[in-house]
Amino acid sequence: MEERIERIRQQLHEHSYKLTPQREATLRVLLENEEKHLSAEEVWLLVKQKAPETGLATVYRTLELMSELGILDKVNFGDGAVRYDFRSEDAEHHHHHLICVECGTVDEIHEDLLGEVEQAVSDKFRFHILDHRLSFHGVCHRCIDNVDLDEVSKPKPQM
Repeated sequence: MEERIERIRQQLHEHSYKLTPQREATLRVLLENEEKHLSAEEVWLLVKQKAPETGLATVYRTLELMSELGILDKVNFGDGAVRYDFRSEDAEHHHHHLICVECGTVDEIHEDLLGEVEQAVSDKFRFHILDHRLSFHGVCHRCIDNVDLDEVSKPKPQM
């Protein structure tokens, strides 16, 4: 974790920003909970335990800055909340997600499986692709044996 914080400190410095104690607390919370894809409010509640003087607006500004610098990605899993995910330092693209509609678990796919699709889209539509994101919604391996897949796949009534 310390090495990652130091690399982020360097990235901030390269863009004339400092790693303030509030920013560091926010980063530490995100790193400690990386697999959870936390929302800004969830980050703030955990940051308050480390740095009680840190306000929600500070956490929002920190998350926005980290997103602008490409340190974090904003992700939306269809639950109405923007969540934050570290961009893999050595990855060319954002990683992908498997979202279980039963238990809400989010699993990650770190392999880039879309190279051929990306090239086809680029060629067919003369579109220069900068990044792509892919989320699969379904039933995870933990839930699949306990679910009637015919029931799950029926459309839910809109409210």
